[in-house]
Amino acid sequence: MIARGRSQIQLEMALTPESRSPSDGIVSAVVQKVSSDYVSDAWHKALDRRTTDPEGAITAARTLLESVCKHILDEMAVPYKDTEDLPKLYSLVTAQINLAPSQHAEQVIKQILGSCQSIVEGLGALRNRLSDAHGKGKAGVRPAPRHAELAVNLAGTMAMFLLETWESRKKS
Repeated sequence: MIARGRSQIQLEMALTPESRSPSDGIVSAVVQKVSSDYVSDAWHKALDRRTTDPEGAITAARTLLESVCKHILDEMAVPYKDTEDLPKLYSLVTAQINLAPSQHAEQVIKQILGSCQSIVEGLGALRNRLSDAHGKGKAGVRPAPRHAELAVNLAGTMAMFLLETWESRKKS
C-alpha cells in the first residue's frame, strides 16, 4: 500500500465526479503548490463545509483569501500589520503584483480588477454578517449552502488568480 499525504488525498477527492464545482480541482492543484499549511487548510475547510456548514464555509473562504494575501506579502518581504483587514491586505498585494486597477490603462482591465476588489470586500462583509465568526441574536440570518458555494467559488478563484499572478511575477 502506498502512503499518501492529506493534500494528495484531498486533491484526488476534489477531482472526483462528486465535486460540487468544476473549479474545485483546478484551485486545489494551485493551492497544493503553495508552501503554506494555512492556505491549504483554509481551502479544504471551505470545500468540506459548503453543504454541511455554510457559515463555517464562508468563514474559511474569507480566511483563504487573507492567508493567500499574507503568504504573498511574506514571500515578497512586504510588511503589514496583523490587524490589517482583508481589503487592505488585498490592496497591498495587488499594488505589489501589478493588479491594482490604477496600474492599468485599458478600461476593461480596470473594470475587471475593480470588480475583483469589490468581490474581496463583499466576501469580507459576508463573513462579518452571515458566517460563524460572530455571535447572532434572535434575528440572525443563516446562509444556505448555495450562498456558501458562491463564497467558496469566488474565494477560490480569487486565491488562484493571486497565486498564479504572483508565481508569474516571480519568474519574470
